[in-house]
Amino acid sequence: MLRSNQMQVRLLFFASLKDIVGARQLQLDVPEGATVSDVLTHLESSYPRLKDYRPVLLTAINEEYVDRTARVSEGDEVAIFPPVSGGEAASASIYQITRDPIDARRIAQEMLRGEDGAICVFEGVVRNNSKGKRTLHLVYEGYENMALKKLEEIGLFVRQAWDIDGIAMIHRLGRLDIGETSVAVIVTSAHRRAAFDACHYAIDKLKKVVPIWKKEFFEDGEVWIEGQ
Repeated sequence: MLRSNQMQVRLLFFASLKDIVGARQLQLDVPEGATVSDVLTHLESSYPRLKDYRPVLLTAINEEYVDRTARVSEGDEVAIFPPVSGGEAASASIYQITRDPIDARRIAQEMLRGEDGAICVFEGVVRNNSKGKRTLHLVYEGYENMALKKLEEIGLFVRQAWDIDGIAMIHRLGRLDIGETSVAVIVTSAHRRAAFDACHYAIDKLKKVVPIWKKEFFEDGEVWIEGQ
């Protein structure tokens, strides 16, 4: 029996993914508001081999291709499959708001394809001081739905402006201690100039338009950082 905050979706698998899961379809209970990315993460906990496919997986909801930020609804049919025959492997587009630690190196390696000659990885980490005061930790808060949309908008613009292969933009919320990664932008491309320029633009734009705020905690107090 489903809990009040849960919903059920039907998953369809094809080709090699069907072999990994051992079934063509499954019923899955997910929290209300879950995204396609959340569904994939849940599946990977039961079928770890799926992690190897994440950079190139294609997804559809009710027979329409969707990005992994798309939200699923009660009764949706979610299809998960590898690149179709005759097509090239899909380039990665990853946009996430998470409360889990960010492993940028792992994500970068998952995104890498044979034709890529460059990976540019930016990580914003929590430092131990701010304006001459010792920082104890930070807490990030965000308008999550809008933040995801803005990450995707930035990614789409970057794809149009630079000749890149994959892009990932991930921001963490909640409490972060000194040295932890708060945000990561990863760009893969055939050549370094495109990767550098696209990554630089993406993080600068993220800081300006994505609705996320941080609260700094010091030995003698705390303060929200806004408009900086």
